[in-house]
Amino acid sequence: MAEEVIILKDLKLVPDKYYDYTPTLRNSKTPIVIDNGSFTCKAGWATSNAPNLIFKNILARPRKERGKKDGETLIGNDIANIEAVRFQLKSQFDRNVITQFNVQEQIFDYTFSHLGIDTNGSINHPIIITEPVANPNYSRLLMSELLFECYHVPGICYGIDGLFSYQHNGLNEKTGLIVNCGHHTTHIIPVIKGIPDLINSRRIDVGGYHITYYLHKLLQLKYPAHYNAITPSRAEELLYEHGFLAVHYTDVLKQWSDAEYYDSNVKRIQLPYSMAVILTPDQQRDKRREMAKKLVEMNARKRDEKLAEDEEQVHQLLMIRDMIEDGEPIEEVKEVLRSHGLKNEKDLRKLITDLQTRIDRAKSKIAAASHNASNVEEHVTEEPKLRFFKNKIQLPKEESISKAWLKDIYKKRQDIIDKKTVRKQRRQDMAKRGTAASLERMRLISQLARKDKRDDDFGSRDEDWDVYKVINKEGGDTDSEEEQEKISELEEVLRFYDPTFVSSNTNEEQNPKEAHQLHFGIERMRCTEILFQPSIIGCGQGGISDTIEFILKKYDAQTANNLAENVFLTGGPTKLPAFKERVYRELREMRPLETNINVKLSDSPILDAWFGAKEFANKQDFHKYLLTPEMYAEMGGDYFIENSCSNIYCPLPEAVQEPEGLSELNTEI
Repeated sequence: MAEEVIILKDLKLVPDKYYDYTPTLRNSKTPIVIDNGSFTCKAGWATSNAPNLIFKNILARPRKERGKKDGETLIGNDIANIEAVRFQLKSQFDRNVITQFNVQEQIFDYTFSHLGIDTNGSINHPIIITEPVANPNYSRLLMSELLFECYHVPGICYGIDGLFSYQHNGLNEKTGLIVNCGHHTTHIIPVIKGIPDLINSRRIDVGGYHITYYLHKLLQLKYPAHYNAITPSRAEELLYEHGFLAVHYTDVLKQWSDAEYYDSNVKRIQLPYSMAVILTPDQQRDKRREMAKKLVEMNARKRDEKLAEDEEQVHQLLMIRDMIEDGEPIEEVKEVLRSHGLKNEKDLRKLITDLQTRIDRAKSKIAAASHNASNVEEHVTEEPKLRFFKNKIQLPKEESISKAWLKDIYKKRQDIIDKKTVRKQRRQDMAKRGTAASLERMRLISQLARKDKRDDDFGSRDEDWDVYKVINKEGGDTDSEEEQEKISELEEVLRFYDPTFVSSNTNEEQNPKEAHQLHFGIERMRCTEILFQPSIIGCGQGGISDTIEFILKKYDAQTANNLAENVFLTGGPTKLPAFKERVYRELREMRPLETNINVKLSDSPILDAWFGAKEFANKQDFHKYLLTPEMYAEMGGDYFIENSCSNIYCPLPEAVQEPEGLSELNTEI
């Protein structure tokens, strides 16, 4: 097994800083570039060398507690511990389409405020923002409405993230095939001589989210004892730190079935754990003294509270008695007595007497307790006594404990553990075919089952019981409760006489570090395989290779060859090791012999879409592609100006008015 043990990073998010809104930016119309991805949002000025903000596109809205004000809404990197608010997380996306625009508005507020924009009521900069392939008109309508009517931006430009990344990598004039693997979906977009063929593009409803979710469930099923410790955040870390794509999935599966290959390639992941604290006799004595002191204080506080209540009640009853003696009206006196649950003056005097007796008794107890408080520590400092043992372990009579006696106790305990281990190993051998124990069992069974036996008297002799234990599937004797009790008693003796002893007869207690380790082996490639075989998680769509083959068949041979010569990979999951090699192998298998195949991975799969949008925003003719508020009001909310990286504008069908006669006929019906 690999010796290296990998410690989980559990990285905490660092809050984004607030940038200065410099006079240069304030007095210019510098575009704001937003790559609005369903996993992370990248935002910044078109003049910046890199995105100013990179944060997870989520927010956490704490639940409102009764009697308290609403908690502060946390967005992106302000969420220090995502797992602590996992069930309060909200996203504006449904898969990869924005549907929750109340969440999107808060994301925009966060973005603009951190960019330093402090203008009142408006954002005086055009915005270039990404959207998915074939984004529904209604979603774009609401986005335009939000930006124009809430933030009063001077212009909006929409584009597809995969196409921006394609152009940034210098492929804008070439024919190629874009594989854009996102968080919720994967898009495959053919580009013919620099023009995207969106009609023949296809979407697969599998992405980075599904890989992480599948890995999370695999590990939880494999290690149910650590169900809560295996969180989605840790599964995500394991995926991108140690996951990979198998170039030949079935071949690699066979390799993992070999024990030596498994031991040399498995990753041992250390989960956080806490060691059991072993207290010395002096520490135990101090702890008992502290607990006794707390009990005394708690009892004294309860007595004082009860005494104060009784004194207050006596004071009220004495006031009622004074009312009676002063000759107050009978009706008022009866009403007061009734409010205290009393019938007449006799009950009143009896209750006063009882309460005064109780008060005197409580005061005497308090005085006695304060007198004896100094003696509490003397009783606490006594050494704890061993409980009565069922098996009557012979304890030493002399005060000094010899090392030989302790060694004998250790030996007795270890002998029992060894017996249990032997039985466990024998049961495992019985379950396997070809082992000596299994073969011996089958030999004895065949002898007992042969037909030429003269007398069938098996079971009449005591020795037959030994034979039965040998052929029993349990492998002989089972673990008994007496053995477990004996181990517990021996361990209690060792804890009493040897403070350094670590109580344990299980692997978890013997070595809690190893017990909290995950063996991250075949799951490293099994989770990522769903990108090419979505059926693993029950998705009925084809994988990346199947979809590529489907798209290539829509073109003539020459165009299909040109597409295969320039396959471009972008998006976060494409960073996984061997992703490029896997796509190349799949293409080599599906394309004719001697076809030239080239697969290129994006320079920065996560940031290239932002860089491409930034380059587009810095073009001289960028203003031609801006949707202005006047166009928005005239053409409708779903309208936008097409560009080389955008979707195709497909206007909503106009409402057809019915002829007057037909309308009247429908009314009569």
